[in-house]
Amino acid sequence: MPSVEPDKKAAKKRAAWQPTPVTPGKKSKACVLADFDPAAKPYSSGDKAADTAQVEALAQDLDGLQNLFYADKRFKLLVILQGTDTSGKDGTLRGVFGRMSALGVQTVGWKAPTDNEKAHDFLWRIHREVPGAGEVMIFNRSQYEDVLVPVVNGWLTPTQTAQRFAHINDFERMLTETGTVMLKFMLQISFDEQRERLQERIDDPDKHWKFDIKDLEARKQWTAYQGAYEALLNATSTPWATWTVVPSNSKTHRNLMIATLVKDALLALGLRYPPANPALDGIKIV
Repeated sequence: MPSVEPDKKAAKKRAAWQPTPVTPGKKSKACVLADFDPAAKPYSSGDKAADTAQVEALAQDLDGLQNLFYADKRFKLLVILQGTDTSGKDGTLRGVFGRMSALGVQTVGWKAPTDNEKAHDFLWRIHREVPGAGEVMIFNRSQYEDVLVPVVNGWLTPTQTAQRFAHINDFERMLTETGTVMLKFMLQISFDEQRERLQERIDDPDKHWKFDIKDLEARKQWTAYQGAYEALLNATSTPWATWTVVPSNSKTHRNLMIATLVKDALLALGLRYPPANPALDGIKIV
């Protein structure tokens, strides 16, 4: 499959939702998270039914591309889904990646580190789960939890936080220089949208399993978390691993935008099947 020439209009649309990439040691324009409207729908056709159908079509396309990606084995794909509680990380997994074959796709849902994980550097547990050649790995939360929760709760000093940002940038540069394509999505919802989604989980007994009372404590820290997200976007949206802010008040639009960007990234790789095996020429199965 040939590589795809970049679409200038599409590139401009993507850039509008990507914080200015930073080069460590150089000044760059800071992003303000409040400038990214969580209710926006830049990838929508304006028709929800049409958008839903397009998501399904894209999911089918991604299934085919993942099969080719697995056969090609020149690259690895790491997709990071980061966002506040109820922002739709699980829904994205189902809606965008649910059609892909389990043969070459894995998912990790990151929780608070165990005592054994705490005994190592904070990236130790992350490095063990990065994708191998031909694999697609999707992180539900990620290494970025380690510059969110500890920062908001005051467990890290500003100096320690800056060190972690630098370590993450170096880690991600190493991954990309060794064949890993990184797509980092920050799923952005509004304070009011989160309230509605949390209330829905409380009101529906079938969704109680999705609700954690600790979510209410984190909600009280909304402003602090928004500040921590803004800081990490400004520190770790690099040329080799750029963040994309995904307006996610609309679940359909969220899936449409992410599916489109993942497909574009895979098409741009110029994926191809391995060369035919000449030893198989003329063989007839009887």
